[in-house]
Amino acid sequence: MIYARIAGTGSFLPGEPVSNDDLVKRGIDTSDEWIVSRSGIRSRHLAAADMGASDLARVAAERAIEAAGCEPEDIDLIIVATSTPDYIFPSTAALVQSKLGIRNGGAAFDVQAVCSGFIYALSVAEKFIRSGSNKRALVIGAEVFSRILDWSDRGTCVLFGDGAGAVVLEASERPGILASALHADGSHHPILCVPGGVASGQVIGDPFLRMDGQAVFKFAVKVLGDVANEVLDAAGVQASSIDWLIPHQANIRIIQATAKRLGVPMERVVTTLDHHGNTSAASIPLALDEAVRTRLLRPGHRIVLEGVGGGFTWGAALIDF
Repeated sequence: MIYARIAGTGSFLPGEPVSNDDLVKRGIDTSDEWIVSRSGIRSRHLAAADMGASDLARVAAERAIEAAGCEPEDIDLIIVATSTPDYIFPSTAALVQSKLGIRNGGAAFDVQAVCSGFIYALSVAEKFIRSGSNKRALVIGAEVFSRILDWSDRGTCVLFGDGAGAVVLEASERPGILASALHADGSHHPILCVPGGVASGQVIGDPFLRMDGQAVFKFAVKVLGDVANEVLDAAGVQASSIDWLIPHQANIRIIQATAKRLGVPMERVVTTLDHHGNTSAASIPLALDEAVRTRLLRPGHRIVLEGVGGGFTWGAALIDF
């Protein structure tokens, strides 16, 4: 039996931290107290104008490959989860493959599921590995959300940041990903979206992120609790037996409410959004890598990863690390 295990993790946050007070100095009508009390976010990172998602992804990927003890050429599948690709095409994954110097002809493609993107990409990669068609997959979440923010809308622009996180997933005789579940309900798309596009060289519609915060909160808390229980039930595991819950880092209130629904104490929840904000598809692998590198998360621990994002999409994975 072939299984898929996480062999290495990596992450990257661009530039210096931008604090809440820094945003106030830039002229945004807000305050540190307002942002922290509503989201738990104290700072975020913003990519330079000449940095794309593929640049952030490359650094995170290199760190994950090093941690896995393999070489770039050993990677035979690359999946990048992003809502902010460098180009319309080629895929950000293809650009990352090029920047890593991989020339083995392995598949490379993007997944677009917004903040659930990393869970979607991880689940897809696991299926490729368990089928026997691939040996090592590079799964990346990378975002430059600062490019799609309306900096006059204090209800959204203060919540997001840029970054990338990655894992190397490899074939193993030991189980790693024990269960995963993916869902979507497109009827909820108006409450979190970027309702615009490009046609004939012109922006059509609205090119900025728009969100109904209250509606998102209610929806997120329900589906995150449901999908976490779904993967636990699929594996016959109790929530009390997991070592860490690593949720999408969107809002501390959502994280707290979800943990409460699952009966998981906050002492066993990894939270990193205070210093990088909501980085969409990058947030789960960023939190995962930080937990690994600070030795919070160690081999043998059992974890649940879960995310929810625009679409609406949501998903979870139960993993033996």
